[in-house]
Amino acid sequence: MAHTYSYLHFDGTAEEAFNFYKAVFGTEFVAPIVRMGDLPAQPGMPEMSDDDKNLVLNVQLPITGGHLLVGNDAPGWMGAVNHGNALDIGLDMDTRAEADSMFAALAEGGTIDHELGEIYSGDYFGSVIDKFGTTWIVSCTAKP
Repeated sequence: MAHTYSYLHFDGTAEEAFNFYKAVFGTEFVAPIVRMGDLPAQPGMPEMSDDDKNLVLNVQLPITGGHLLVGNDAPGWMGAVNHGNALDIGLDMDTRAEADSMFAALAEGGTIDHELGEIYSGDYFGSVIDKFGTTWIVSCTAKP
């Protein structure tokens, strides 16, 4: 069955980030973390240092609403990782209490971009950039 997932790239902090997300969402990885060193050498691929071999090649974590969060580390030879404002991950929670809890957990060590609260439409909305640079929109359309 078709599904959608978000793929996040990190500069050496994928495992730390995904352990944080695992605690926030209260879910478990789909499978064990796959390391760069688990990948057989490919033609033209530079030899990896021991540090690069320990980097995350793939990690998968189910979050809310059946959405899958996937991630990896990008060593320097794969190019620079640039977090920016081109993508946000949205979480539309069932209750305002759940939105409050999720927002607070994601904001730990991060930066609140828009304080969680009621907006012009009467919906509950806020945005936060977590400590790993990922921007999350937390919302709830249920009224109090």
